[in-house]
Parts: sequence; structure tokens; C-alpha cells
Amino acid sequence: MGEDYDTRKIRNICILAHVDHGKTTLADHLIASYGGGVLHPKQAGRLRFMDYLDEEQRRAITMKSSSIGLIYKDHPINLIDSPGHMDFCSEVSTAARLSDGALVLVDAVEGVHIQTHAVLRQAWIEKVTPCLVLNKIDRLICELKLTPMEAYTRLLRIVHEVNGIVSTYKSEKYLSDVDSLLAGPAGEVGDENQEFIEDDEEDTFQPQKGNVVFVCALDGWGFGINEFAEFYASKLGANSSVLRKALWGPRYFIPKTKMIVGKKGLSAGSKARPMFVQFVLEPLWQVYQAALETNGDKGVLEKVIKTFNLSIPPRELQNKDPKTVLQAVMSRWIPLSDTILSMVVNYMPDPITAQSFRVSRLLPKREILDNRADSGVLAEAELVRKSVEACDSRAEAPCVAFVSKMFAVPTKMLPQRGIHGEIVNNSTEEGDSDECFLAFARIFSGELYSGQRVYVLSALYDPLKPETVQKHVQEAELQSLYLMMGQGLKPVGTVKAGNVVAIRGLGQHILKSATLSSTKNCWPFSSMVFQVAPTLKVAIEPSDPADIVQLMKGLRLLNRADPFVEVTVSGRGEHVLAAAGEVHLERCIKDLKERFAKVSLEVSPPLVSYKETIECETPDPLENLKLLSGSSDFIEKSTANERCVVRVRVMKLPAALTKVLEESVDLLGDIVGGKTLEARGAMGTVENENAIEALKKRIMDAVESENPYGSTSEMDKDRSERYKVLWQKILTRIWALGPRQVGPNILLTPDLEAKDSDDSVLIRGSPYISERLGFTEVSSSNGDAAKQALFQEAETLESSVMSGFQLATAAGPLCEEPMWGLAFAVETYVSPSTGQENESEQYGIFSGQVMTAVKDACKKALRKRNPRIVEGMYFCELNTPAEYLGPMYAVLARRRARVLKEEMQEGSPLFTVHAYVPVAESFGFADELRRWTSGASSALLVLSHWEAVPEDPYFVPKTEEEKEEFGDGSNVLPNTARKLIDAVRRRKGLKVEEKVVQHATKQRTLARKV
Repeated sequence: MGEDYDTRKIRNICILAHVDHGKTTLADHLIASYGGGVLHPKQAGRLRFMDYLDEEQRRAITMKSSSIGLIYKDHPINLIDSPGHMDFCSEVSTAARLSDGALVLVDAVEGVHIQTHAVLRQAWIEKVTPCLVLNKIDRLICELKLTPMEAYTRLLRIVHEVNGIVSTYKSEKYLSDVDSLLAGPAGEVGDENQEFIEDDEEDTFQPQKGNVVFVCALDGWGFGINEFAEFYASKLGANSSVLRKALWGPRYFIPKTKMIVGKKGLSAGSKARPMFVQFVLEPLWQVYQAALETNGDKGVLEKVIKTFNLSIPPRELQNKDPKTVLQAVMSRWIPLSDTILSMVVNYMPDPITAQSFRVSRLLPKREILDNRADSGVLAEAELVRKSVEACDSRAEAPCVAFVSKMFAVPTKMLPQRGIHGEIVNNSTEEGDSDECFLAFARIFSGELYSGQRVYVLSALYDPLKPETVQKHVQEAELQSLYLMMGQGLKPVGTVKAGNVVAIRGLGQHILKSATLSSTKNCWPFSSMVFQVAPTLKVAIEPSDPADIVQLMKGLRLLNRADPFVEVTVSGRGEHVLAAAGEVHLERCIKDLKERFAKVSLEVSPPLVSYKETIECETPDPLENLKLLSGSSDFIEKSTANERCVVRVRVMKLPAALTKVLEESVDLLGDIVGGKTLEARGAMGTVENENAIEALKKRIMDAVESENPYGSTSEMDKDRSERYKVLWQKILTRIWALGPRQVGPNILLTPDLEAKDSDDSVLIRGSPYISERLGFTEVSSSNGDAAKQALFQEAETLESSVMSGFQLATAAGPLCEEPMWGLAFAVETYVSPSTGQENESEQYGIFSGQVMTAVKDACKKALRKRNPRIVEGMYFCELNTPAEYLGPMYAVLARRRARVLKEEMQEGSPLFTVHAYVPVAESFGFADELRRWTSGASSALLVLSHWEAVPEDPYFVPKTEEEKEEFGDGSNVLPNTARKLIDAVRRRKGLKVEEKVVQHATKQRTLARKV
């Protein structure tokens, strides 16, 4: 595709939207018009050409991103269709990375949904230029029966809301899509003022700029402001550029004076409509009414055909079905594909323009602080970056491509003939497998040709470190290059920069994504950002144990074929499959059974992750903070040889601080690993330093946000100051984070006031994390020389204390799940050795004893302080007709859901309900909802946050009221928290307190012979 075309004429675009908003139907019409005859226009919108998998056709949703090449007025266009279901959002990431522009579809009836937020965020992260397509305009006329004025108000609101979402992402106000959704549409305006909104110059989407179009994808028509501006320019005797600005917003046409005025120019009591309503929507409404109503004026259709000189076959006009007649007229009057593709060509950037501003995201500039770095390597790496920035398509330019995913195609689907018609041998390097793996790639610089040898660089590769060369670089030969045509593949010899291509020959070298380069001296492209993590886990095993080898081979193939699935082996030896949701999991299991492993499988119930924490006993934060310093409320534990005494105090961290620590895992990993100065290579980027400063500020803000004391009275001011001072002291004592060095739990060094006793020494530790984050350093003296040997031993035991903390936070006492949001202050006193020879033989190595004592003490401290189980929560968005609200609420109640809000969608019979549903209760939720509401309700789940179950798992009635309600405690039924804990303990093979024998009488039989 790239051989005969100027790079400036190429466009790489993807279609992004919420599920069922019309992406694949839109793609059908573009393919039918400009896809080279692969799809007949009559079948467009019904065939769903890009959904070529059986499962996609059966479920009527897209499950993978796929590409096709179009030619529009000598512009080659690579179109990538992507899924809208939340379970397949990883495919949206792969599509956005390879594209320069995105068509963002929004249903004019349903409006903005949660996945619309997600795809807009993805486009913003990847620096992709978006255009807005408002789809299903016909539903406003036929279903909702809106007047043109009401329809205009609705469209105006949707454009305003989408602009609000983009502006919040630009200002980085919201960190997650759930946050932005809960905050409501930015700058919500009452309906009565809606038509008077003036467009902000900084708004991303403005119809008058040409980046918003209004379409009906099913019937194949669509228009932008430009089409109508050009038509009316000659009729009204006005300049088309002036009309373009006037046809949107509060602009009115006065027929007497032939003047265009604003709202202020209207006389009092005037019934003038905005020009968009008068000149665009009203003619559309007239055509629809003329065609669909039994007593409609058929002369309107004839007038449209005559005015625009439309050539429509007579048999289509004489069709008995009015819908067919309407479609024939509309699709020829304002054809959808011309409207969309002219916007793509005029408004979206070509690869050269796009890569100049996308390079900062794809290949961030690195500042090298290491003076010993090889200048030759750096010079070549900078040359490669400049080639990517310029999209250099010359043959001598360094060749750089990015593979966003690997996808499997059956070997029999590969083209049997080459470029010149010769028969090709398609035997795969995977041996006897029926599947061949192709790389879905975009060339950013140079050109690729079949038979070329390239270097495959993983995301961790660093050209300045020779030791990474062996681990993160492989050399591979490209066997064949294909232009993707949906399911079909067209072999090509060479492909130049700016094109999207499928590559065969990399199946053994790439797992999910990688950078291809003709030189080793090249930085790898930055990793893709996925909106959600794979949270749904199941253990799988073959029905016949003899098939285990086939299953393992199948899992390897699935792991490579799906960009988002995670395959691991648990500590108990189970093969665990992690997917994004139920639909994704079902597809993975089906692929394993039918394509990759071809064996019968046993799938376990979902394995749900939990966390463990404590309940804050005192509502006063100052009292809570005092628990960490000088409080007598501690847990004491001694080692087996009595040489070491461990004292542990525990406190619950503020929720905001816990959230910051959880969201900054990657950055904290770099900080803990000492990568701040040589992060990801021997470079310390200015961005990195700024990131640490930003994290420090976020931590301080999180602590400050939980400060409950106002500044109204002197006493409150004093308490507020003390709260700040205490937290500043705590933040200078952070020794480590856990579990796995980066979790949301903090290990603090002992308080400075804690002194060594006469015969023992306190293990002080070092505030390593505090120093890394730039909080004040804490210095500690080493004491007198008499205890010098003991001090040295105490220093060597610091790692044991840290390891004990890591072990404790990785597996808590309730059900061996990780701890969450806790701060531990550990004081460890070491006494001199008694001098016995066989001490280590009798009790084990001393460092191991200290580790075990710290671990046990931390667990015991959690058990003592009101432990709670923490479960993941999904944010759930439901759409339900009014008559099914009752059954829907019944389903939510059975699932322990918490409803946040319920509102009616204006102009439609649907209610939108937002709720939180526990992850443990979400399995089968969508199916049950459909069953109880006869398929009328739809639900979308996205992982939102962690929340503690408020019930005490070890509840025993203590007060008189409790005893009156629950009895003496012997027959209290297990509450929800206890049931969750017992289920996890049973699954892990841990001890569960339950009655094994329910009725200790003689065996009960059917015959009553007592």
C-alpha cells in the first residue's frame, strides 16, 4: 500500500466508542464504498464485515481490533475497527497506538457512557487526533419523535458533554474514568439555557471546525456543517465560510433583511429558530415525514432528487417498503462514506504531521546523566528518534516499527500465492500447529521488506547497558508482509513508513508487543496503557490428566494470541487464567478448547482476590496517630532463644493516602529499585524528577485532605497544626513499603524517643523510602563503643525485620490475603549472646528467628485491632426501562449492591442507574439481569476501588441488646465477612472452624424405623 503513494496522503484511523454505538456498521459503509469491491453496498450495515469470528457474529459484538485498507480520492486509509465492550479495552489500546486519528462515535439517543470516557482518555494518552461522530440521528425522528428544536438541544448537550470530558483529561483533573463519570458532565447546563451556549474557542469538538458529523450508519447517510454551508452559500448569497460558523450555536437568520444575527439581535417575541434547526434539521425531518408517514407529501422526495440531481433506479423508488425508498434517497443525497472520509482527509493528520507531535509519547526524550555512556550509541539513538519524528520513509533511513499485538490466524487462511502469483510454502515455525501468529504493526520510520533481518527489542531494553543485550534483544527474519483486508490478507513486498501491516515470522520472538529496529542502538517505544487490569481469575485443568502437555502448549499459544490475558502458575501448582471479565474469559476458554489446546477442560469457580485491614477504633485522627508513638498498646513477641524482643504498633492509613500508594505502584517500583538516577537506563529524565516531586505533593495532599479539623476556633487550629506535625514526623520515618516492596502498607523506623535499654540494642533501620521521596532525612547515632559489636549485629538484622514485614503484609492472618492500608511501627531489641555453642542448632539461624518473630507480631497486631476483610468493588452502569426497575433492583439487592443514583434519560423511556457491586457477587450478574428483565436491561462493569466489609468477622454479642438479639453467641450465624473468609480459607486448604457433624444422632434413613 505504501509503495505508490505519497506519505502525506496516508491516513491511519481507528473507530472508538461504547458498545453497540455503531462502530462496525459505520465501518461496513466505508468498506462498501471504498474497499475495492469486497462488500456490496446492499449488505453494508447488516453483514458486519469486520466481525469475521463466529463468536463475534453470534454475540453481535466486536471482540478484537482488525484493520482494512481503503482508497478515497487517491488517499490510502488504514481503518482499524475496535471493540466497545469493557472486557476488550486492551484491543482499544492496541488500535490507538497504531493510529493517528480516531473517530469517536456517540449514540444520539443513549448519549455518553462509561466506555466513551475510557476511549476518549485512551485517545488523549496516545496523542491521537479525535473526531466526533454523532450516530443514530434517525432514532431521534422515528423512535423519540422529537421536534427539530428538541433534537438540536440534545445534540448540543452531547457535544458540550464530550468537550467537558476532554477538557478534564487535558487538565488531568480526574485520575480514572469512574471518577470523571461520578463527577457528572462538566459544566452541566439547564435545558432552558442550552441553545444559547457559545462554543469555547478551546473546545476540542466544534461542528463549524469540521470535526463533528451527524450520521445514521444503518441507513448510510451523514452530514457535516460544510455540506449544508456550501449548498446554502449560493442560495442565500453568502460566503460558505461565514455560513459554516453561523450554522451552529445561537445564530439566527432574518429573512426580511437577509442578515445573520445573534440572540441579542432578535426582536422581542421573535419565534426565530437557530440556523442549524431551520436550515439543516427541518429539511431532514420533512424528508423523513414525507417518506415514512402514510399521508406524507411525496413531492418533497422528488424535489430533493431533482434539486441535487440524484440518480436513483426507479425500482428502488417504487419499492413498497417506505424505509427502503427513504434509504435510497438519503444515502445518495448525503452519502455517509463521503462525509466521514472527507473529514478524515481534511481534519486528521498524515503520518508525518502526527509523528512530529506523537513522538514525545512514543519515544520520550531522555537526558543522560551518566558521563561514561557511549556517545556513538547516543548519537545513533537520537538519529533514530529524529527519523521517527520526521516519519522518514527513505530506504536508507533506520527502520523502526512497533508491534502492538500478536494475533493468530489458521494456517489455511494465509494467502496461497505470493505477490507475483507464485505458490507459497506456508509451513509455520511453530511446528505442527494449525495456527500461525502474525504481528499487528505500524512502521514509524524506514521501510520493511520480506526477508529482512531486524532486531526485536522488548520494553526493558537499554542500548547503553551491554548486559541487557542478551536478555532483551533478539534477531529475527521477516518471512512475509501482508496488507490486512479484514479477514483477508494481501501479500506485499515492501512497506514504507506510515503504514499498518501484518508480519509473519515473529511468532517465536514476541510475546505480546515489541519494538522492531534495524539497529540495536534504539530506545524501545514506551509501553501501552491499559484502562483496566485482568481481575477475573480461574484455575483450569484438563478433564483427562494425560492431556496436561496439550493444555500447557495451548496456554502458551493463548498467552501470545491475546494481548490482555495473563497465564500464571499459582503457589498450589494450579494453572491460573486471568481475564478482564466474563465475556473475555468465555472467549478465552472457547479458544483454548477449540483452537489452541483442543482438549476438554475443567474450569474452577472464579478466584476472587481480597485484602485485609483493620477498623479505625477512634474517630479522632490525633488519637489514631498516637498509637504509633509511645502508646502502651503494642504486641510483644520474643524469638525462640529469647535474645530478641519485637514490639509492633499498627495504625490504619487515611483512605486517600492508601489510594495514592496503590496508584503509584510503577513509580514507587522505580524509586525503591534505585532507578531515579538511572531509571530505565543510564538516564535520569527531568520527567522522573518531576514525577517524584509530584508524588511527594500527592502524598502530602492526601494526608491534608483527611485533616478533619477546621480553622474556626483556636483549639481546632492547634489540633490541626499538631495533626500536620505528627504526619510530617511519620513521613520522615518510612523504612519500606509492602508487600513486594511497593504495596499500600508502610513500615516505619522506631520513634526517635525509643531508647536502647541497659543490656539490649534497638534495631534502628533507615528511612530509605523517605530519603528517596525527598522527605527530611533522619540521622541516628551509633551509641557507645562498648556495644559496638551488638550494634553491628543489629545492622545485619535490619534486612530480617524488613523481610518479616514483607511476609506479613503479603499474607495476613484472616485468610492469607495481602494487607491493605496499614502502618506498622516495629521496635526490635537485640540482647547480647549468652555464648552457648549449640544455640543456632537448637533454635535455627538467628536472622530467621527475627524474621519469624516480626511476621508473627505484625499478624497478631492486626488480629487484635478489629480486623476487617476488604473486597474489590465494580462500578456498574445499568440502563433499564421503567417497567423493569423492580426486577432490576431485586437482582442488585441479591448481589449486595449499593445504588448510588438513578436518573431518567431525557427523551427516552430508559433509566440510568449507577451502583457499586462487589467483585465476588458479579459472576453471572449480566445473565441474571437479562433473565429477570426479559433482556431489556444492560449492565457494564468496570473495576472501581477496594472497600472494607463493615461487619466484624469474629463478632460475639457483648452488650445486653446484642445478647437479646443474637443470643449468648453459641448460635450466632456467620455473617457475610466470615463467609467470605471461610470460603477463601477452604479454597487454600487452611483450617476452617465449622461443624463437621451437623446431627450427632444415629444415621438418618428414608425409612422411619426408630
